Amino acid sequence: MLALRIARVFDGRAVVEGAGVVFVDGGRIVGVEPSWFGIPTGVEVLDRPSGTLLPGLVDAHVHLVGDGAPGALERPGALSQDDLFSTIERSLRIQLAAGVTTVRDLGDVAWSVVDWRARRPRPDLPTVVASGPPLTSRAGYRRHMDGGASGSDELRAAVRERAERGADVVKIMAGGGMPSTPGSAVDQGRFTAEELALVVRRAHAVGLPVTAHAHALVSIRDAIAAGVDGIEHCTFLASDSVHVPEEAIAALAAQGIVVCPTLGHAPGAGPAPQLKERMYEAGPDHDALRRRVVRAHLAGVTIVSGTDGGIGPDTPHGGLPRAVMDLVSGGMAAADALASATSVAARACGLGDRKGRVRTGYDADLVVVDGDPFTDMAALARLDVTVLGGQVLSSRS
Repeated sequence: MLALRIARVFDGRAVVEGAGVVFVDGGRIVGVEPSWFGIPTGVEVLDRPSGTLLPGLVDAHVHLVGDGAPGALERPGALSQDDLFSTIERSLRIQLAAGVTTVRDLGDVAWSVVDWRARRPRPDLPTVVASGPPLTSRAGYRRHMDGGASGSDELRAAVRERAERGADVVKIMAGGGMPSTPGSAVDQGRFTAEELALVVRRAHAVGLPVTAHAHALVSIRDAIAAGVDGIEHCTFLASDSVHVPEEAIAALAAQGIVVCPTLGHAPGAGPAPQLKERMYEAGPDHDALRRRVVRAHLAGVTIVSGTDGGIGPDTPHGGLPRAVMDLVSGGMAAADALASATSVAARACGLGDRKGRVRTGYDADLVVVDGDPFTDMAALARLDVTVLGGQVLSSRS
């Protein structure tokens, strides 16, 4: 048994008043006790008198086949399976070094992440929730990732394949992206509202949620009408600016659609130059995006933290602490920002019954940071202790 004695405990929703000792045994949390609680003889103790204990972080949007170099998602199709698996494991180690103990991979190449998970289980690496290749139109954004489909029959078959291969979620590219694939403008939709609704119905029938990549306002509206479970990016790009209709925000909140705005760009980075230009009239800086996300949160929209990690130099793996800090910079309360990367993200990933909380019976995926993120959110980047499945993987002496 292990006991972690710390200054404060954030349980995934709030600071637990008076809690100061967390017990771990057999890969599970077996007790959350007050600071004065006696620790039995023979129990291993990690003392962190100034530390804050949190659930292991959850990055709700990554691409493990991407190595963070320019063109990271264009190259994997030419790699061998061994090389792909090595990239996936390297990406996961970087995530773990940032305190991330669970990731949701929202787009691999040729099923590489799903296959890696089945063939090379690694208890010393983060838990992986996976979509397989993103479902794209034949001429759409990221079509090279082997997820192209056209027409009702192919869309039905694509959903069925994802269920049969063991995917956890269907990722559909409802619109274009940045940089744009030729013929796939970022402010235009790639599937009709009817096609999106068909994918949602078929996925829900086999127990899979659907999350839609959507920068464009038209794609966001179609995704809402289709009843998707989540929207990635959700930038609200119109033809010449950003337009955020109140009725769209109200619908996102009312339908419980989870939005992952993919913040956490590398220091000094921001939106891609083309995207920044399109956003100019609504506010060209990253601060404007953060504030829009927080306004949506205050209107009742569920926000989870994810980074798009791995797709390029602006979005390397391991950036989740920055994504949480971005939310706080935009005006979100610290507890809500931390929840977006713990309990709320775990629930969005289908793991809310065992991850993302510090409570008895949950998986012992835990991190201790040096300091108090409620007074200094930069403490989230000062990782001190990482516990994965009850095993202490790293800790300062």
